[in-house]
Amino acid sequence: MIETWLPNLLLAWGVQWLGVLSPGPGVALILTVATTRGRGAALVTCLGIACGAFCLALIAVMGLAAVLADIAWAMMAVKLAGAAFLLWLAWKSFGKALHPGKLPAVAAEPRRGNAALLGYTMQMSNPKAILYWIAATAVAGLETAPWPVIALFLVGGMVNSFTGHGLWAVALSSRPFLAAYAGARRWIEGALGAFFTFAAFKLATSRT
Repeated sequence: MIETWLPNLLLAWGVQWLGVLSPGPGVALILTVATTRGRGAALVTCLGIACGAFCLALIAVMGLAAVLADIAWAMMAVKLAGAAFLLWLAWKSFGKALHPGKLPAVAAEPRRGNAALLGYTMQMSNPKAILYWIAATAVAGLETAPWPVIALFLVGGMVNSFTGHGLWAVALSSRPFLAAYAGARRWIEGALGAFFTFAAFKLATSRT
């Protein structure tokens, strides 16, 4: 049974990996956490993103994501919520650019649970992620799939999300990167603030 559906699942997960490996707000969030709280908190952020991916995949499988995408006011609400969240991240980044704190090497890593919530909120308030999962589910063709295949699709999507974003977390919290960050932290945080602001504007004004 699984063998029959495996090509569909691999194709759907391939669509997901395109989104996971493409730099975007999620990767920028991981960068922020990795450079201010360290690798542990960054990986917890990835776990939050992965939990959000599981929820979105489940919503897509149930067909609710497609319904949401067709309701203009509902998608607008999601976009505005996402834009507000991105603007909050921009404000935090600009604050760090003006008043840099300690580096993770000499600072504790508090509020790891908060890091997971940040990742989950980022994923759930991103309409692009919703559209990615609609596409992945359509590619998988799970309308007639038995529940073990659907369960494998959901768990695989969560694992892929954590693995892909985890690779970003490890790279962005590595010693060479943190050393480079230490020498240009104001510029990096300022650039992150500008990116989050631009992303919020694009999200709020997009037609998708």
